[in-house]
Amino acid sequence: MSKQESIQQEFGTVEDSALRLDREKAEQIVDALNTDLAASYVLYHQVKKHHWNVEGAEFLDLHEFLGDAAGNLEEGADEIAERLQALGGTPVAGPEQIAQTSPVSMEGEDVYDIRTSLENNLDVYGDIIESLRDHIDLAQNLGDHATAEILREILVQVEEDAHHIEHYLEDDTLVFEGAME
Repeated sequence: MSKQESIQQEFGTVEDSALRLDREKAEQIVDALNTDLAASYVLYHQVKKHHWNVEGAEFLDLHEFLGDAAGNLEEGADEIAERLQALGGTPVAGPEQIAQTSPVSMEGEDVYDIRTSLENNLDVYGDIIESLRDHIDLAQNLGDHATAEILREILVQVEEDAHHIEHYLEDDTLVFEGAME
């Protein structure tokens, strides 16, 4: 086991970077990105849990969708983490810090019916959508157009996945609810 002798950068600090964004502006953007990163991790784990536990007649379609949605969240989180590191920050990574930084709460370990699970996911997606929009504006207003563009691309995917969940939650279904009685 290797022993780390010194810390290269403390979490929560922002160093100068080659991107030449004023440090005060970079600090604001790094804080915003860590919030989005933590929320993405929370939702990723929640969606992944639902992917593992989905049951019923629509199992396969939902299982595949939730797996893809979790992958999209993971990809977006990676882009956010790499951008905030490029800005001179340190990405939130540990479970305790993620829980403290995230504006959304962990769902917990209980297993819910799929409708409740999807409703819980949609609530968190909505919170993340609002946060991404705010942070796009923040980055744009601070002159960090690249971060704004990265967040726009992530927002498009997050909104698309939320819209799919909205469709799954509609009343129309091929499954007859009284069939089990």
